[in-house]
Amino acid sequence: MKFSPQFLDTLRDRIRLSDVVGRHVALTRKGRELIGLCPFHADTDPSLRVVDDKNFYHCFPCGANGDAIDFVVKVEGLGFVEAVEQLAAEAGLEIPRPDPEEERRWERRATLHEVMEAATVVFEDRLRSGEGAVARSYLEGRGLDEDTVRHFRLGYAGSGRTQLRSALTAKGIEPALLFEAGLVRRPDDGRDPYEVFRERVIFPITDRRGRVIAFGGRTLIDRMPKYLNSPDTPLFSKGRVLYGLAQARQSATRDGEIVVVEGYMDVIALARGGMPNAVAPLGTALTEDQIVELWRLAPEPVLCLDGDAAGRRAAGQAAARVLPLLKPGHSLRFVTLPEGQDPDDLLREAGPEAVRRLLSGSRSLSDFLWDFEQQARPIDTPERYADFVDRLRARVRQIADATVQQAYRDSFERRLAERRGERRGPRSGRGWQAWRPSPPGSEAARTRLSPAFAEKQQQRAVLAAIAVHPVLLDEFGEALGRTGFRDPDLDRLRRAVLEAYHDAPGLETATLDLHLSGLGFGEGCGGLLQPATLRHASFARPGETIERARTGVRELLARLHRHQLEVELAEAKRAFAEDNSEGAWERVNGLRELLQSVNAGSGSLEDVPEREDEDHGETGTGTI
Repeated sequence: MKFSPQFLDTLRDRIRLSDVVGRHVALTRKGRELIGLCPFHADTDPSLRVVDDKNFYHCFPCGANGDAIDFVVKVEGLGFVEAVEQLAAEAGLEIPRPDPEEERRWERRATLHEVMEAATVVFEDRLRSGEGAVARSYLEGRGLDEDTVRHFRLGYAGSGRTQLRSALTAKGIEPALLFEAGLVRRPDDGRDPYEVFRERVIFPITDRRGRVIAFGGRTLIDRMPKYLNSPDTPLFSKGRVLYGLAQARQSATRDGEIVVVEGYMDVIALARGGMPNAVAPLGTALTEDQIVELWRLAPEPVLCLDGDAAGRRAAGQAAARVLPLLKPGHSLRFVTLPEGQDPDDLLREAGPEAVRRLLSGSRSLSDFLWDFEQQARPIDTPERYADFVDRLRARVRQIADATVQQAYRDSFERRLAERRGERRGPRSGRGWQAWRPSPPGSEAARTRLSPAFAEKQQQRAVLAAIAVHPVLLDEFGEALGRTGFRDPDLDRLRRAVLEAYHDAPGLETATLDLHLSGLGFGEGCGGLLQPATLRHASFARPGETIERARTGVRELLARLHRHQLEVELAEAKRAFAEDNSEGAWERVNGLRELLQSVNAGSGSLEDVPEREDEDHGETGTGTI
């Protein structure tokens, strides 16, 4: 659903930001601002600033910023639409309906929410009735106290085929709505309709806001299936929803951690053990939509699945599904439970601390994939080992994000080289950063691994590739011209290359070498084509194709661009901290949005806002 800018502006005007933030953070006035501990990082000194008259908050240490809507999205784990709906209700604003058909769908969904809420109350009441004694006994046997039962709104569906219908129709609910809500079904053979849930403990399934949209039921008699979920309805799609999300989202958002377990009882058991940030898919392997939902709460959800064949299979399916979705900073982590145990079992047998220790030892996705493929089939012959290598590389090719894919390729190739007894760096000498290791702790090793050294090597590699293929300046000349180098000698060389290109478009390597030699840079295009440089960037070597050189230059310029923006953003934040001017704040926001677009795969060096560079005496974006 889309909202007009006018409606959103009205909403922001009606909501006082400090009231929204104050529900989660203790605020103290300091001049025209209010300050408090930032909820987005481990804050010890109040660093969150709230400015009501400008309707924005910001935290310089972690970079969090935004308005009331943004704050609710981040802190409460809601989607944008849900956050707007919640704030509009608090402000007494009517949500605009775009057209009559949309309004009818909206009203229909609202009516179904009322039906599901009424059904939940009926199930809760039945659990506490005489008929619910068997269900209460089951829950007590699983260690659930009354507070936990009420918190998750557990209930009981009796044995009758019409009990729920009778109770709801007595409340004035139309029978047709019970079919639409998935509570009643009509058999294909023409028999009388029947209630979906009978003789089952009921687990209400909610949306992010805690509204009941479906039910799960566990049978208490010898009946299959053991667990049963509501069918898909206008409110509920099984592959998009996670059980326990409403209860877990605030804790998960606050701590940046969320745990995925297999079943309802696992979620409830962990919450009872002091770990309220657990959710569960609804009887299926984790879907792409559920992974995206989890990433809204934490960048690296932990999968804690049962220690049996089904649990391992579910983990493998989740790993396969997340690969095309991976992006920088977002992944999955994995915990392997003891054979035959689920989180509920472990919690009861060993206690909460044992579960926390297990979760703290979670493995990365790359470690999981390596072990998964290594254990899938024997690798005791050359042919089987080659199959293992092919399977790993096939996994890497499934990753859509180019940066993440390269990182996985580097990691797996390095492991394979180590397995063969070789000591080669990332990409096994076939591309950027094929390092020869120095003794650990040596001065050479510390220098080689420093960010400044890596940055300088990247810059030299860009210039070396252009020296071999000067025609690349047609494509990358402007970007290179707007990218200052921190090392003064290397930056002079960059400028000389650009000047030669400007004076003689279409120049070749020999012409460029002659020009640079005349300026005193020495032979070999100013030393760019010496082995010391080319050892680290095979794509820049003479004889490599222009296509490979183009790819290498594009990749490294993108890295340099990203780092340049990060430096610019840090400078802008410092400037804003000093004067709090509107212009300084706009620069912070502009640079942050540009950096986000670059990280998302869009944006270019041409988008960088210009300023006068004091160090270089030219218009540019500053040094890296």
